[in-house]
Amino acid sequence: MPAHEGKPGHRTYDAVIVGGGHNGLVAAAYLARAGRSVLVLERLDHTGGAAVSTRPFAGVDARLSRYSYLVSLLPKKIVRDLGLDFRVRTRNVSSYTPVERDGRPTGLLVGGGERRTREAFARLTGGEREYQAWQRFYGMTGEVAKRVFPTLVEPLPSREELRRRVDDEEAWRTLFEEPIGLAIEERFADDLVRGVVLTDALIGTFADAHDPSLRQNRCFLYHVIGGGTGDWDVPVGGMGALTDALAAAARAAGTVIATGHEAERIDTDGRTAEVTYRTADGEGVAVARHVLVNASPQALAALTGDTPPAPAEGAQLKVNMLLKRLPRLRDSSVDPREAFSGTFHIAEGYDQLATAHAQAVAGELPAAPPAEIYCHSLTDPTILGPALVEQGYQTLTLFGLHTPARLFEGDNAAVREELLKSTLAQLDAHLTESIVGCLATDADGRPCIEAKTPLDLERDLRLPGGNIFHRELAWPYAQENTGRWGVETPHANVLLCGAGAVRGGGVSGVPGHNAAMAVLQADA
Repeated sequence: MPAHEGKPGHRTYDAVIVGGGHNGLVAAAYLARAGRSVLVLERLDHTGGAAVSTRPFAGVDARLSRYSYLVSLLPKKIVRDLGLDFRVRTRNVSSYTPVERDGRPTGLLVGGGERRTREAFARLTGGEREYQAWQRFYGMTGEVAKRVFPTLVEPLPSREELRRRVDDEEAWRTLFEEPIGLAIEERFADDLVRGVVLTDALIGTFADAHDPSLRQNRCFLYHVIGGGTGDWDVPVGGMGALTDALAAAARAAGTVIATGHEAERIDTDGRTAEVTYRTADGEGVAVARHVLVNASPQALAALTGDTPPAPAEGAQLKVNMLLKRLPRLRDSSVDPREAFSGTFHIAEGYDQLATAHAQAVAGELPAAPPAEIYCHSLTDPTILGPALVEQGYQTLTLFGLHTPARLFEGDNAAVREELLKSTLAQLDAHLTESIVGCLATDADGRPCIEAKTPLDLERDLRLPGGNIFHRELAWPYAQENTGRWGVETPHANVLLCGAGAVRGGGVSGVPGHNAAMAVLQADA
């Protein structure tokens, strides 16, 4: 997509959207299909934001989902409404977690059918108790998912309205009122099982299991309600296939997408707004009845001149790899193709997660960095060129936890290298060969591996503090000043449609949908 592919001109638009990430494109497509004139201003030379597919390794035909990997929170309603040419594939295996017990390598495989999962629990824990507790716990979250997920694309319910929708006092208390650590410790006895449950509360969220703020509970909730099932699926063609389809839908409906246009200021009287932008050729102004900002709350405040929110902080390591072959596991009872097709947990026992968090709070890198990995190409080989598929190449994507941005501020490059080395060592502990020895090389002979710290994500994507959610996730119900749709700002005709909106975070399109609905209702 070339820069300056569209030109704003001097006309007044019904809506100007600042930022061409997936939420901005969702909003643009909805509004344009409703007959509104829409302009998208994107500072980069391409759309997609963090939901893109790229070829990060020189001369290698592998198109990786570079920043965001899986799809769960995208409602099928958005795909249907916008007629998107986009598909996902389910993963037969949910997760595999290796561990050494009594001096022998073993692990917990969740998936591959109920019988195999039951047997895996029994083999690890010595009985039926943990499996039965697992079934009861995720039966409960599954019922919550069915009730809560549909509300994400409705006007914000009140807290009491959502509580009535959940209609289960135990579930409400467990997920919405008490630290998730209490529920995990009450229901599960095995340290590894406890850790597997807790991980969903920590993705992109720096918190302890018993954090009184319940930020870990909010993270857990969004990770188990997606699609009304909690499933996390693989986007066919990579994450860029979604944003390419969204951009195509927006253009087909008449949206003007102007890449290479960076918004610098928004001036509004509540009825008409002017968006000042800069290009390589100079400055311009776009006029609109409504402005939707697909950026962080910090960026929104900078554009409008308002007081910015509290600083955000990310806490993750993102690593992309291309392998010549999958590594062999020390646990020979599990096929690597199964283990890596789901979420492969490393150093994520319950006590390990608590120790890693405490070390990071103390200003130290975790000695055993927790992380999870999956192999996109096992489920969707289309992201690899035919020659790579024939040779057995595979991708690996790693997401590390409990590494807050503050740890990298002294020397980002050196700390990144140290953390990458120790993270891969945790993986190697469960392999019969080093993962580095399995790496492919690019056209210049360099290993096909890249790592991104929170500071790298802030630089590359303008994520505040590298926070993948733009700020702490919010409960999916109305609170003071959240507005009807959770996208409202102090300015009547300026809306926030990025991940920092209420019911934002993750690749969902929900804030984009809700901002478009707010505009259409305001115009009705």
